[in-house]
Amino acid sequence: MYLESENKIVKLCARGMELEGEGKSEEAAKVFLQAWELASDDKEKFTAAHYVARHQQSISDKLAWDEKALGLALKINDDNVKGAYPSLYLNIAKGYEDLKKFKKAAENYEIALTYIHFLNQDGYGKMIKGGIENGLERIKAM
Repeated sequence: MYLESENKIVKLCARGMELEGEGKSEEAAKVFLQAWELASDDKEKFTAAHYVARHQQSISDKLAWDEKALGLALKINDDNVKGAYPSLYLNIAKGYEDLKKFKKAAENYEIALTYIHFLNQDGYGKMIKGGIENGLERIKAM
């Protein structure tokens, strides 16, 4: 997914990712939350929510933020954002799976699969596609 590198929210999220890379998870979470609070449109809010979700302490809270990010992404008419759909649905499916809500998990893994054509054919795209396929296999084995 393409992000505008000069956007203040993108810059904050990039800073949060740097902090993650340095092992400063608490500081990163604060920066992502600051990005959420400063976001002024659906694209900025989607971007921030996607990163805020990563730092939630409970499965339910992470799932709520993932669903918030997806809801915002779906409102944005931009093919670049559609590249995030598979990952968003994968995260939501995994949240439901972890909560043992297997029907909802399967539904979201299936939806994620319908969007894989938006993924780039790179390492990231292959990882997301593999995560979706593995999730479906786990659910079907139950």
